[in-house]
Amino acid sequence: MNEPIGFLINDVARLLRREFDARARRVGVTRAQWHTLTILSRNEGCNQGALAEIMEVEPITIGRMIDRLEEAGLVERRRDPADRRAWRIHLAQGAQPLLAQLRGIGSGLTADALAGMDGSEREALAASLSRIRNNLTSDESKEAANG
Repeated sequence: MNEPIGFLINDVARLLRREFDARARRVGVTRAQWHTLTILSRNEGCNQGALAEIMEVEPITIGRMIDRLEEAGLVERRRDPADRRAWRIHLAQGAQPLLAQLRGIGSGLTADALAGMDGSEREALAASLSRIRNNLTSDESKEAANG
């Protein structure tokens, strides 16, 4: 029986997250921490509101996480030069070794997940998933959903 592609993608994503969580816990990092650090590494210098929106959480939730990460020396708040009331979130130097560990965990997990697939199969999978993502984030699909 062929499962709908959406269910397969969701199941794989859930299983990857669960296994990454388990591996990250071994180095003392929670899902909320690694997720925040990873998203911030891709969006360095954004404000808390933008970070909350990207992560699809409430601003108060991300504010508390940033407080904890700041206390741990992993992120820092810097004043926004364009708006003195706002703060921009940046990775602190202390985050770099942890992010390197997390990247290593991710690489190992990817290797385990794709075991038995040759290079062309891996490339085809990545290309297909990229196309799906692009289709779902294109301006046309957004207009179709809204109109």
